[in-house]
Amino acid sequence: MTNRIFLLIGVGGFIGSVARYYSQQVVSKYFPSPMPYGTLSVNVLGCLIIGVVYGLFERGNILSPEWRIFLATGICGGFTTFSTFSYENLQLLRDGEFVYASAYILLSVVLGLLATYGGFLMTKPV
Repeated sequence: MTNRIFLLIGVGGFIGSVARYYSQQVVSKYFPSPMPYGTLSVNVLGCLIIGVVYGLFERGNILSPEWRIFLATGICGGFTTFSTFSYENLQLLRDGEFVYASAYILLSVVLGLLATYGGFLMTKPV
């Protein structure tokens, strides 16, 4: 990879991360609740954005590979990795890989929760 690619990803990641924080704060301010609506809205919006980016990229000359990397990997990756998870599952479903899509969804959710809980237990005072 070239330095230009790393720069595109880094700048996009910065923009996406700042946008995620801001979006979560705004949603949480206007919809205070134990339900994490800020994160939910960021995940759904990120999925919409990555769908548009990859949809435009698949159409041909609308987005260059550099723009796709900047928007999808950089901005969407900084905004939410859930969008990538969603896109990858969509690709598996479009390819007819229903078993792999189901396994990926189940394993991601279950192992993610277990890993989070494991990390929490690792930091718990003895």
